[in-house]
Amino acid sequence: MSAALPALTAPTGRRVRVLPGVYAPQHDTHLLLRALAREAIRPGADVIDLGTGSGLLAVAAARRGANVTAVDVARRAVLTARLNALIARRRVAVHRGDLAAPVPGRTYDLVISNPPYVPSPHGPPPRRGSARAWDAGPDGRAVVDRICEAAPSLLRAGGVLLMVHSGLCGTEKTLRRLAEHGLSATVSDVAHVPFGPVVLSRMSWLHGRDLLDRRADREELVVVRAEQR
Repeated sequence: MSAALPALTAPTGRRVRVLPGVYAPQHDTHLLLRALAREAIRPGADVIDLGTGSGLLAVAAARRGANVTAVDVARRAVLTARLNALIARRRVAVHRGDLAAPVPGRTYDLVISNPPYVPSPHGPPPRRGSARAWDAGPDGRAVVDRICEAAPSLLRAGGVLLMVHSGLCGTEKTLRRLAEHGLSATVSDVAHVPFGPVVLSRMSWLHGRDLLDRRADREELVVVRAEQR
């Protein structure tokens, strides 16, 4: 373990290592961890974490006795997740790739995801760099919609999707999209948190596109819970 690699305190109180350029655990991570803690995960349940980042959520599921697969497009995120699983002494299969592409044909009892969701004035999501952990196209839904579309084929009967995102990219749109794909979806948790530096840097643009109320002084985060009927 490199002494130069900073250790951060996660919302669980546990220490995690995060390589430069990898999304570090933040308010959205905390909210999704809280939702994960409410799920009845039986030992041996199959779980996949899409866009694992630091691997914190994947490790949390592994601590509950689940068989966990974690995927991220970023090479540094894959290395970080593997490192944190090693430190925690938990078995997590970490793959590099786009959503569930590295594990074709597999199904799961639980799908968890903290995808990129911040609307961006810079066009399509970037293909490299740290910004691809948050920039998600002009409406913030470039990855969220893909997860909504993929979830039915990833979930077993009775399986659950837990996904966190900002209200900026449209909570009702997510609920409708999941329903269109045959899932029963609700908002299971909500938090209002201070605007982060990315949102603050594009406030005028967000206001101009009517994606953010000019009176708002905090960002709404939601956890969407969807179940395979």
